[in-house]
Amino acid sequence: MAILRVSVVQHASGLEPGGNRDLLGQLAPDGADLVVFPEAFARDFGEPGDDVSAYAETLEGPFATEVARVAGERGTTVVAGMFETGDDPARPFNTLVMRGAAEASYRKIHLYDSFGYRESDRLTAGPVEPVLVDVAGFRLGLMTCYDLRFPELARRLVDEGAEVLVAPAAWVAGPRKADHWRTLVRARAIENTVFVVAAGQPGPRYTGHSLVVDPLGDVLAEAGDGPEVLSARLDGESLATARSTNPSLANRRM
Repeated sequence: MAILRVSVVQHASGLEPGGNRDLLGQLAPDGADLVVFPEAFARDFGEPGDDVSAYAETLEGPFATEVARVAGERGTTVVAGMFETGDDPARPFNTLVMRGAAEASYRKIHLYDSFGYRESDRLTAGPVEPVLVDVAGFRLGLMTCYDLRFPELARRLVDEGAEVLVAPAAWVAGPRKADHWRTLVRARAIENTVFVVAAGQPGPRYTGHSLVVDPLGDVLAEAGDGPEVLSARLDGESLATARSTNPSLANRRM
């Protein structure tokens, strides 16, 4: 059975893009098949309402190029969040860029218009299309942060073969937010019998508590509130056992 070695880098991004690019090489560990950084790692969102369009780049720009360089140097696949230029210069995409042994990009579908925030005022939602990619014998589906609150996206990814959901985030801290984060990550794993690899930015501004969860909802690794790097091994045999024990996907009637 396949084994996927994952590392999750829970670290804050700053307001200076050059410093964040440097962090990719400083923080990416050796020995992983997949290294996951948080959402908006190329440049933090800033204060609510800040214009991030000045920091948007193309998928061939400095940040994505550095992601590819670090992935090649480590012999791995790296996922990290950035703001990507689009058709509307004032409202870029919130994009995950994946480079290395596998390549993909995912533009966040569900923008964070919730809990007093209006992400759609400064960003453009991506197309409603699932993005999947193969890494080390596993099929991965990409999600970003607020997407976790929409179970239909996770199920669509699983219907198209996802065995691992990869969810970088900048989950804003606040009342109930850590509990919501942890509950939703585990719920997406349990209801879909998949692994979930969820990378968050740390406190105090964000929730932290990055998680790697197995297909029966057991937490394989969890960070605290501060900067941390998690490591876990995802085992294809565990996935097969979980889907045999809990064949809910096969038992669906709708």
